[in-house]
Amino acid sequence: MSQADGFDALLQEDRVFEPPAEFAAQANANDPGIYEEADRDHEGFWAKFASELEWSRPWDTVCEWTPPTVKWFLGGQINASVNCVDRHVRTARRNKAALIWEGEPGDRRTLTYWDLYQDVNRFANALRDLGVEKGDRVAVYLPMTPELPITLLACARIGAVHSVVFAGFSAESLRDRINDMQAKVVVTGDGGYRRGGVIPLKQITDDALDGAPSVESVVVMHREGLDADISMQDGRDHWYHDLMAKAAPRCDPQPMDSEDLLFTLYTSGTTGKPKGIAHATGGYLVGTYATSKWVFDLKEEDVFFCTADIGWVTGHSYLVYGPLANGATCVMYEGAPDTPHRGRFWEMVERYGVTVFYTAPTAIRAFMKWGTDIPAKFDMSTLRLLGTVGEPINPEAWMWYHANIGGARVPIVDTWWQTETGAICVAPLPGLVALKPGSATRPFPGIKPMVVNEQGEEVKVGGGYLVMKRPWPSMLRTIYGDHERYVKTYFGRWGPDVYVTGDGAKIDDDGYLWLLGRVDDVLNVSGHRVGTMEVESALVDHPDVAEAAVVGKPHEIKGQGIAAFVTLKEGVTPHDGTIGVLKQHVVTKIGAIARPDEIVLAADLPKTRSGKIMRRLLRDVAEGKALGDVTTLADPTVVAKLRDQYADKEG
Repeated sequence: MSQADGFDALLQEDRVFEPPAEFAAQANANDPGIYEEADRDHEGFWAKFASELEWSRPWDTVCEWTPPTVKWFLGGQINASVNCVDRHVRTARRNKAALIWEGEPGDRRTLTYWDLYQDVNRFANALRDLGVEKGDRVAVYLPMTPELPITLLACARIGAVHSVVFAGFSAESLRDRINDMQAKVVVTGDGGYRRGGVIPLKQITDDALDGAPSVESVVVMHREGLDADISMQDGRDHWYHDLMAKAAPRCDPQPMDSEDLLFTLYTSGTTGKPKGIAHATGGYLVGTYATSKWVFDLKEEDVFFCTADIGWVTGHSYLVYGPLANGATCVMYEGAPDTPHRGRFWEMVERYGVTVFYTAPTAIRAFMKWGTDIPAKFDMSTLRLLGTVGEPINPEAWMWYHANIGGARVPIVDTWWQTETGAICVAPLPGLVALKPGSATRPFPGIKPMVVNEQGEEVKVGGGYLVMKRPWPSMLRTIYGDHERYVKTYFGRWGPDVYVTGDGAKIDDDGYLWLLGRVDDVLNVSGHRVGTMEVESALVDHPDVAEAAVVGKPHEIKGQGIAAFVTLKEGVTPHDGTIGVLKQHVVTKIGAIARPDEIVLAADLPKTRSGKIMRRLLRDVAEGKALGDVTTLADPTVVAKLRDQYADKEG
């Protein structure tokens, strides 16, 4: 393999953590033969999971793969709401807590499976009363309250395609998505809480609907405790509680063909209009059910806290569909992890006896920055499994999480997947796989990723591009309304049977996968490929560093130079030698090729409202370009301050 194909600067990580014996003995997946069996007959493997769900008509064919088009469980009919609610209310789970909800101001509600069943049925009828039929699209722009999963399941019940828009996106972003999907109804709220403030959702929705002619009706949920000054348009706008009061209590579920759409979810690229990722009912439900059961080892008594917003795919798959299909109890939280104090998550773990906790590396690095004394105040002895999602986790963040949240006693499942994959594709089965900090370890059984070079040839050991060589049930079926873009984006590089993830990865001597972030975030420094994730991990490895973001910038000699933006831990005061110390630390951890050309010490980094660092904007800063769209930032002033700071440094 040529130098250009691999990664020349690789962070070394040799720590290994075996599954605790007691955990392994009780794990849902504890037979090492699972992997070989799933590889030998992957269709049979997925069919076993599918058979654990409730189908109104059994399938005729497990999988039909005509690259790049795939269909799963052909001929089968299934309804997602039936599998997440109805089948549980027929059992002793009827009065088990399905959702334990806490609002940012501190209000709380618990919905049993019977409560959820009643609300889903009523709202499904309310939507039907508004003229929503099978195949119609419903845009959902709600805060993180129980009405959000109720709306999703109600849409699924009647065969409407839901499309959630994160309740933080601008009116323009909402309008673009409504128009692309030609939504018939919008479900929104009068407002929602975030960091002590109120997001004026109805006002934003009204602005979005100026130029969205497909919308016939708007349903407005009243956020309890909120006195929002909103306008209601006669004939178009309806209060959620009024519709629910009038709706019939039972709604017969719509039988859905396995390949009928369940939802679309829009992802934004750095250029071009958002892509409406389209997921089919049967395969998506099978994938999320299976991975929830095995990766999170869900058991009847578990309390599962996924901190993701349902505006993103993680909330769809691992707060709604996956765990509810398993009959789990899910904790759902409306607000920010630092409001009204920085121990909010840990307080909730203690209050509800959370056993499985799933969050993002971005959040973990924030917790690191805030210090160890905060989690130490809370009793988190109920935790038995931790998880991470959203981006590769730095090894030192993994170790901090393991020690300070897991008490150095519980496994961590680091999960890799995408909006497009629908469900987890790479993650350890916690009762079987030894863990390495920073590695997502092995593919989920039945999934076949591969690392390839520029020519599409497999890389047995080393770095390259992560691709998928075999279809899986929960994969996207198309980009809504633009199948040509789907083919070009995901199957256009190495042939119609090779799914291109867009991520870089390396594979080590033990066959473990290490995700390196988007291939756009791989730098070419003097002909050497350097993953920005590796440099960021080396910086975060330093005891003074809480968070780091690395981008490339033009360099007249090296082609690309390395620019790092670093946030120090609270209480650490920088000195004249700090930047030099950090540069040398990277050299020690990786090698001279990865030495940052410049480091900017930043009070904060530009992040989206979901907590992801916007490296695109940092590239604009480093390259002196005009700043791109900042509407999705949690705090748009952060990037402007960084730009001014960087300009002063350059001057």
